[in-house]
Amino acid sequence: MTSLPKITSIAIALICLCLLSLESSAAGDSVKIRAIVDTAIHPLMAEHDVPGMAVAVTVDGQDFFFNYGVASREKNTRVSEATLFELGSISKTFTATLATYAQVIGKLSLDDHPAKYMAQLKGRAIDQASLLNLGTYTAGGLPLQFPDEVSDAQMTAYFQQWKASATAGSQREYSNPSLGLFGYVTALALKLDFADAMESQIFPKLGLKHSYIRVPETAMHNYAWGYDKANKAIRMNPGVLAAETYGIKSTVTDMIRYVKANIDTSQLDQTMQRAVTGTHVGYFEVGAMVQGLGWEQYPYPVALERLLDGNSYTMIQEPNPSKQITVPQLPTGTSLFNKTGSTNGFGNYVAFVPQKKIGIVMLANKNYPIPARIKAAHAILQQLSAIMPAAR
Repeated sequence: MTSLPKITSIAIALICLCLLSLESSAAGDSVKIRAIVDTAIHPLMAEHDVPGMAVAVTVDGQDFFFNYGVASREKNTRVSEATLFELGSISKTFTATLATYAQVIGKLSLDDHPAKYMAQLKGRAIDQASLLNLGTYTAGGLPLQFPDEVSDAQMTAYFQQWKASATAGSQREYSNPSLGLFGYVTALALKLDFADAMESQIFPKLGLKHSYIRVPETAMHNYAWGYDKANKAIRMNPGVLAAETYGIKSTVTDMIRYVKANIDTSQLDQTMQRAVTGTHVGYFEVGAMVQGLGWEQYPYPVALERLLDGNSYTMIQEPNPSKQITVPQLPTGTSLFNKTGSTNGFGNYVAFVPQKKIGIVMLANKNYPIPARIKAAHAILQQLSAIMPAAR
């Protein structure tokens, strides 16, 4: 009996040593990652005169946060993990998640056509496109933006009068009207206002506590100011179907949680697991990438040139031939998912590799060039994959 305290003492000592070793390892990882991120972000901000950025990376479930500069030049408010940024088109990935959620609970099918939910579109050219076509920008030639003269009240008339320039599914033309109608119809299928559906269903189910379409007054003090090319402080001026396409504001903390939910869905309820996984299915091959719902996919490791091609001016501004995948499926190998997002005053990028358990969120209050975002994120992810044993 006298030996029990000695054994217990040894065990406690070993546990303490293990804990100290883990703490030391975590601290070492943090220093390494800080150096990697700083090396990529400091010159980017200086070159493009970016007032502030919030960056987060996740590696094997561990999160690391790095805040730079100011959320408001006028007030000299520092960027923090609570700062709200306009996500721009990263919002489209949430719209896609709402649609796959609606599909999982039996409220719509991606094979449906818009007139099923908007009778005013029956017999119109737009009704030749399926909801899948709308959600993958393959409806047949919808433009990047609504014409300036189209208002909310004229939205339905715009789609009634629209004429296709290509057969549905034959080309991808990145389009706010396309994805916007996709989200609008999804909300009709759910019999909810779109903003209500997102804020009452999707955000809470993903565990997001500081993400909004309509920023409440209590959170306005955290809402960053964006800066345009003339360095004038601005925030988004909502247009037609803005909520569905570029209207979400969020923090780096919520966004890295969102990335982790996409990397590992096991912490979500079964319905949301299926919804999130549904956004990872590939539907069309388009040049350098595979287009899913919201997310764009690449085999990983991916060469920087290929990633730049998939996020190029040509891919965003022009129609590109698309080849429908005969049997839509989840990626069969290691894949990188990404999405850029911009408003007039904000520029962002999100990318993650589920199989490597690595991801990055870059939020900035200036719309700086997309290639600069891609290069910085690619360099960071490449080095994370190299230095972190869990990410190999």
